Amino acid sequence: MPGPTANALRSYLAYKPEALNFGTSGRRGLVIHLTQLEIYTNVFAEVRYLQSLQPSEGGIQAGDDFYYAHDLRPSSTKVENGRGGLCQAVKKALEDANMHPINLGAIPTPALTYFALQNGKGSIMVTGSHIPFDRNGYKLNTSKGELLKKHEQPINNAVSNTREELLNKPYDKSLFDNQGMFRNGLPDILPAVSEGKTAYIQRYLDFFEGLTLQGMKLLVYQHSAVGRDLMVELLQMLGADVTPAGRSETFVPIDTEAIDQDQLNTIQTICNRTGKTFDAVVSSDGDSDRPLLLAPEGDKLRFFSGDLLGMIVAEYLRADAVVVPISTNDGIDRGRLAHITEPKTKIGSPYVISGMQHAVSKGRHSVCGWEANGGFLTGSNIEHNSKILSALPTRDAVLPLLCALFAARNKHFTLPELFTTLPDRFSRAALIRNFPRPTSMKIMERYSPPETIMQEILYETDETIAFDPNHATLQVTKLHAQQLGQLRQELHSIFSAEAGFSSISRINFTDGVRMIFANGDVAHIRPSGNADELRIYSVSSSQERVDAIICLGIAEPDGLLRRLERMV
Repeated sequence: MPGPTANALRSYLAYKPEALNFGTSGRRGLVIHLTQLEIYTNVFAEVRYLQSLQPSEGGIQAGDDFYYAHDLRPSSTKVENGRGGLCQAVKKALEDANMHPINLGAIPTPALTYFALQNGKGSIMVTGSHIPFDRNGYKLNTSKGELLKKHEQPINNAVSNTREELLNKPYDKSLFDNQGMFRNGLPDILPAVSEGKTAYIQRYLDFFEGLTLQGMKLLVYQHSAVGRDLMVELLQMLGADVTPAGRSETFVPIDTEAIDQDQLNTIQTICNRTGKTFDAVVSSDGDSDRPLLLAPEGDKLRFFSGDLLGMIVAEYLRADAVVVPISTNDGIDRGRLAHITEPKTKIGSPYVISGMQHAVSKGRHSVCGWEANGGFLTGSNIEHNSKILSALPTRDAVLPLLCALFAARNKHFTLPELFTTLPDRFSRAALIRNFPRPTSMKIMERYSPPETIMQEILYETDETIAFDPNHATLQVTKLHAQQLGQLRQELHSIFSAEAGFSSISRINFTDGVRMIFANGDVAHIRPSGNADELRIYSVSSSQERVDAIICLGIAEPDGLLRRLERMV
């Protein structure tokens, strides 16, 4: 690596570069830090890394086509206030890494991934997914699918080396100005081609061939979802009576895992203003890989959480193995899917994908998975009604929505009636935004077990039992028992009887701190992997109790999360 030069780019920069970090899936960061220099650095290094892999590992060849697409955030394609133009940086990095970039345009993340996988090529989606408007990022895929956690450290090493090379390059020979933006202006983004969108729509027309949604009245809440028009088009092709509504030209961050009451009220108002009745309201998050499903129950719309939606879909597809993260509604352990549920994973699609790969290696044939946000993944080809759905191991919003609609139609049920076939376990999630990540990590550290191998703790009347990640029993020393008892007691001071909680019977530490109470309530605390947010997940046997736990969790200024904050 060349050493620093007297007139190196780094000595001219008028800002302090901030590295772009991996989130739960992909890289995310504040737009103010997303210079074209940083995006170019990361993408160039990551593509070079993919070129070093074998084809069986998802490697790519120099000179091959490489697909990219983007969501509707302004910073994805435009420069505002000296930042943005991420797609242009991606295109330039691909060209300089000796790839042939092809722009698939503004399409859903799963549409890009599906088309790339069908062609055995790499791909990159410029998106901040569901996170707030002031952030953005991208998601890189190998020719076999998403990056896994094992890829992250070697990629970070490659990025670090590339960053040093670019920062040490003489300023007068650098591509970038002192603001980290292309010094010769914004390069062309390339005209978009439509093949990715067309293939994605055809995927579902083929799989559901012979079935129809005729007679179903659907409202598509469009907001700023990149798949908003595609969803309308596809549902109409399948025979539904579709009303598009709520289109927004400014970006609206929709987190389908933690949708709040204000957003639900907005959708209710939009629905009421149409003057029509609907069988369902469907939508997705910003990059259209997480579904949003609501349906009328009485005179109000009812929101169906993504983890419950996943159970409906897995049953409809007749899966023989399902993989879900630890944050998912525990109704899956109490119903028809219990015997085919694989060990729970950490939160994030790379972990779910690894779990699906393990299930396939054991000989399972119809493997799927989902997250609490509803993003649905297929880890194998799935046969249904003599049709084959090819594997798409990335989050998808369209498949779960269609399966739920067809499942309700087949049974002559309304959607609320369809969801009553699941165990009576309700779930909800919420978060506090602008919650400093260092504080979140201090909370996790304070309430972690004394040994990292301890993944779950069971509190019996006369003893404390610890289990490792394989659920093997661990030795609990007298000191360990004392420390675990103190941990439980401190959590009881916050999750108290006065707040309606019974005693803590178990704590799971797979990802965050998941408390299971003696009466069956669940409260799960975890920092977001994509933004400065602290999340709380709740599960209970009634929607009222779930809502109460969430309200207690995020209340200001003295809710459960704020009390945890004060403890550290």
